[in-house]
Amino acid sequence: MTHPVKRRDFVAMLSAAIAWSGFPFRSLLAQNEKAGDRNVEGEQPHREQPAPPSENQNVLPDDLKSYALLSLVLGRISDRSVTVSAVSQEAREGYFEYGLTSGNYSDKSKIIDLPRGQPVEVVLRDLKPDTQYFYRLNSRLKGGADYSHGEECRFHTQRSPGSHFRFAVQGDSHPERPQMHDPGLYARTLRNISMGNPDFLVCMGDDFSVAKLRTIDDETLKQPYTLQRPFLGLAARSAPLFLLNGNHEQASLFNFNQTDIRHEVAVGAQKARNLYYPTPTPDGFYSGNEHPLQSIGSLRDYYAWTWGDALFVILDNYWHSPTLVDSGFGERGGNGGRGGGHGKGLRQGQGHQQEAEDTKVAKSEQGRKQSGGHGNRDLWDVTMGDEQYQWFRKTLEQSTAKFKFVFAHHVLGTNRGGVDVSDLYEWGGHDRQGNWVFPEHRPGWELPVHQLMVKHGVTIFFQGHDHLFAKQERDGIIYQEVPMPADQFYRAWNIEHYGSGVRLPNSGHLEVSVSPHEVKVDYIASFLPKDETSLKRTGDLLHSYSVKPNATHA
Repeated sequence: MTHPVKRRDFVAMLSAAIAWSGFPFRSLLAQNEKAGDRNVEGEQPHREQPAPPSENQNVLPDDLKSYALLSLVLGRISDRSVTVSAVSQEAREGYFEYGLTSGNYSDKSKIIDLPRGQPVEVVLRDLKPDTQYFYRLNSRLKGGADYSHGEECRFHTQRSPGSHFRFAVQGDSHPERPQMHDPGLYARTLRNISMGNPDFLVCMGDDFSVAKLRTIDDETLKQPYTLQRPFLGLAARSAPLFLLNGNHEQASLFNFNQTDIRHEVAVGAQKARNLYYPTPTPDGFYSGNEHPLQSIGSLRDYYAWTWGDALFVILDNYWHSPTLVDSGFGERGGNGGRGGGHGKGLRQGQGHQQEAEDTKVAKSEQGRKQSGGHGNRDLWDVTMGDEQYQWFRKTLEQSTAKFKFVFAHHVLGTNRGGVDVSDLYEWGGHDRQGNWVFPEHRPGWELPVHQLMVKHGVTIFFQGHDHLFAKQERDGIIYQEVPMPADQFYRAWNIEHYGSGVRLPNSGHLEVSVSPHEVKVDYIASFLPKDETSLKRTGDLLHSYSVKPNATHA
């Protein structure tokens, strides 16, 4: 991706913009600088009154509507194959052609039917490892005469150790929430992701909420997944897509075990995800959950793979806890009571702000009370499950990768905060009073999740859920909260739950560059055209930092 020559320090911009409010943003800036992270010279941005949210939350901008007529999403990329999922809004037929040189396609698939609105998967096989391919879909109306050539796209098969590559990470998109999602801004972020030519894109969950569905059946439960297809395809036609479940998807073991409509929600949501998006199953290249679930089949919920010098691990917070993890289906606002809502937020250009404490609150009594959530529920009952834990332990233990990246929707799948709550329950081993009670609550587990990641040299733990950019560190592990891609008011929700680190407002995405010697994480901005000025533009670098490999893998 090409960035402006003059990169700006967004922290300083915000500090100047809201200095009148009394919010201690200068203290945050001082902490960021003390942490040794790179920000560069900035100036005060132009402030405008927020525009009313769009009423149409899932329609592509006019100049991109052709992508809704025929959407392509890549998935299950490996060393020798890739899966292309195609959805056409009219009955068509076509074939894929692909090759090693742009505009020169040496191979092609067989002709396939593309029924109206139905996903069709085509696997391109016998590919060369560590190789870039170019491809396009040629299609015509069913029974038509001439084929029309689709836009050329690209993908890269598994990188070899020692390679340089990039991947992208997107936080909660929440298209059902007009207060934090603008479809035009979402499209700009996804196009911006595509311009960076990442090898793949990871979405952190809360992309397919069922909260706004008026009726529940197999067809309505597909709607959140079909509505996202044209948007995600803007990037995923060239960057294979990896999905996580968030709490608002409502795909969970707790719902599955109910005897009312919640069972149908869990089954229908997971089946829709697996139908419309080619998500990995264990096959020799990917490891993961090998046990199918009745009425669904393979869950495809947690999985891992190696790419270049890096191990990638996707964890699932919801399919292995018999206890409700976060928001329950049908709860007002979908926030599940105390600890599950949005919290107070920092917004660029607003007056009243809540000061974030500069002390680590996880071990304070206040932090203990905040971490409970959902009334007096015992969060020792919330779990990733024995099977997923033992698979995770084995995956980390057997990997010799220099870098290890772990992704989950959130620490424990509920509450707010990053390192501030990372010493609690099965994640950190302590109860709310700070007592070490891990052995009695998790017999047979070697270590809590955080300590397990420390032991095996995890580089970065990525999470979503909290709706801001926050980079923290504990015991040599970066805890990276991923920003929202489409918050048109550029807030930092829940900032008061992050008592340390670099905390910045939305919107944008993360671009992660991996080399044999280091990992570089860039926070790339997205703005609506009306909000852009000479000082802030889509593509600006808001923050950047680098991480060296663990000493045992250097």
